[in-house]
Amino acid sequence: MIKILVVEDESSIRGFLKINFKRNNFSVIEAETGEEGIRKAKIEKPSIAILDVMLPGIDGYKVCEMLRKEFPNIGIIMLTAKGQDMDKIMGLEFGADDYMVKPFNPSELILRVKALLRRVEFSKNDDKDTVSSGPFIIDTYAQKLYKNNEEIDVTPKEYLLMKIFIENEGKAFSRDELLDIVWGYDFVGDSKIVDVNIRRLRAKVEENPSNPIYIETIWGRGYRWKKL
Repeated sequence: MIKILVVEDESSIRGFLKINFKRNNFSVIEAETGEEGIRKAKIEKPSIAILDVMLPGIDGYKVCEMLRKEFPNIGIIMLTAKGQDMDKIMGLEFGADDYMVKPFNPSELILRVKALLRRVEFSKNDDKDTVSSGPFIIDTYAQKLYKNNEEIDVTPKEYLLMKIFIENEGKAFSRDELLDIVWGYDFVGDSKIVDVNIRRLRAKVEENPSNPIYIETIWGRGYRWKKL
C-alpha cells in the first residue's frame, strides 16, 4: 500500500485528508508538526508528502527542503493559503512538486497525488546514463535517441515518450497517464495531442509507420512498447 505523509497542524483538515486518502487505498501517516513529520518520514519512508506551509516549529518550507535532501524521489505537495502567490513560489523553490490552495477539492488532490506518483516512478531511473531496447539506445545525459547507433532527431516531448516506453517495456500506458507524465497534470488542451505525438514518433522510429512493430496500440487503453 502506498504511504502518504500528511503534515498539518489543524486536526480537522488532517482527519479530512486521512478519510479521503484511505478511501482511495492509501496508507496515511499523520504529523502535527514539522519535526514530527521529519521523524516519521525517516521511519516510514512515504512515497508522497502533503505539507502545510504554516506549521508550529519548523515551517513547511524547511520540512520540504529537508525531505527533498533526505529522499530525492519523494513527491511533495504544499498546502498554501488562498491568494498567497509567494507561498507557491517559495514552495517550488524549496523543492515541492506541486501545490494546492486552501480550501481545496479532495478529489482534485487525489488526482494530483496519482499524477505525481506516476512522475515519481518515471524519474527513479534518471540517474542511468543510458537505457536501451533492441536497436534503440537513449543517452539520458545528452537526451538523445539512437537507432542502430544512428541518432534520430526527436522533440523534447518525443524524447520523453521514448524514455517512458523503453524504461517500461511491455507496460501499457493510457493516454491520460502519458499526458500526466509528459505534459503535466495542469496541461490545458486536447488529449489527442498524445496520439499526434505518437504518430510523429512512429514516423521516425518504425520501419513501416502504418504497421508499427515497436509502439503498439492497445485498443481502449492507449499504447505500449513491445518487449524486445
